Amino acid sequence: QVQFVESGGGFVQPGGSLRLSCETSGVTFRDVPMAWFRKGSGKEHELVAVITASGGITKYADFANNRFDISRDNAKNTVDLQMRGLKPEDTDVYYCNVVAGRNGVYPVYSWGQGTQVTVSS
Repeated sequence: QVQFVESGGGFVQPGGSLRLSCETSGVTFRDVPMAWFRKGSGKEHELVAVITASGGITKYADFANNRFDISRDNAKNTVDLQMRGLKPEDTDVYYCNVVAGRNGVYPVYSWGQGTQVTVSS
């Protein structure tokens, strides 16, 4: 069974940094692209960043570009999101998931519990 366990969130002041981590199980991790999402305000979870199976290509949402870095360790089945220059509007619950889609990036499995990021002075 596929499971995601996110960690690393917390309370941080504007301009601060956090490193989120996602432990996965039940998937052939090295064969699939991974992504970080946040809950957002809409019906669908909002894509934050995506990384290819090999880790060779990464893409970011506009709000995350130049501030966040996604990485993965295929030996440990983990994917991380390094966040810096955090802003209050980054406050949200962040999730990881396997993604698929030729014309977009779509979550494949049910969501884990996520990890709360709160940015406030």
